[in-house]
Amino acid sequence: MFDWEDLRHFSAFISEGSLSAAAKQLGVDHATVARRIAALEAALNLKLVDRRPRAYVLTEQGRRVGEYAEQMTQSSFALEHFATADQQQVAGDVVLAAPPALLGSIIARRLGELCSRYPQLRLKLVGSKSRASLARREADISITLARPSEPTLVASLLGHLDYRLYAAPGYLRSTSAPRYIGYDQSQAKSPQQQWLLAQTHHQTLVLQSNDLRIQAQAAAGGIGIACLPAFMAQEHGLQAIGEETQTMSIEIWLAVHEDVRNTPRIKAVTDFLQQQVKPLLRL
Repeated sequence: MFDWEDLRHFSAFISEGSLSAAAKQLGVDHATVARRIAALEAALNLKLVDRRPRAYVLTEQGRRVGEYAEQMTQSSFALEHFATADQQQVAGDVVLAAPPALLGSIIARRLGELCSRYPQLRLKLVGSKSRASLARREADISITLARPSEPTLVASLLGHLDYRLYAAPGYLRSTSAPRYIGYDQSQAKSPQQQWLLAQTHHQTLVLQSNDLRIQAQAAAGGIGIACLPAFMAQEHGLQAIGEETQTMSIEIWLAVHEDVRNTPRIKAVTDFLQQQVKPLLRL
């Protein structure tokens, strides 16, 4: 028989793509992940990875074992969901994943009321530009900028977030040629970036950042013009540029796994998000 912990480490290696990334996810060092994979190979008498100078590469046997590991992981999550679904007390851990800008500027500053109402609730906020998998328990609740596609999720549209061009009042009084702030290559395909480039006729950006709040702070410092949602522009004292119709909007979705959506601690947080975030968005 193999050790379940060995399989868990191997599964993390597959999902993360490298020893170091798997080690970071699991909170161990990369040597431990390598040792666990070797132990699993010995127990199964299979060669799961090719050990190359700079990377481990899955063998065909490793890929097949990975498929079984994924099925077992999903089953364990389903069991956990089932076991907690009937808990009536609002207590325990809830992991919420959302874009960093929404977490920092809207959600985090409103959580005092929620925690006062439910003192046994413990929250973990994960700022992520990529979607956290609820099926794999990377998060319990997620807020995303596009409708989730996983079939086991229950998703609801919170509303639409409008973006416009904004700049500091002092910058707008200057007579220099317009300078623009935007995302770096990591977000080059985002609808906000594409809209910004269309507005600027693909002018070279004076500043690039993968973080929207940094862009807002740079605009507040007078560097240039940024494409921002209204709540963030107001937070930094920025003024809108152009006509009110010169906007773009993106959908904001709230998602939760179908097995736990009625669990009291999950429902308490999703209800709170509906009450606090939805009124700030355009329906």
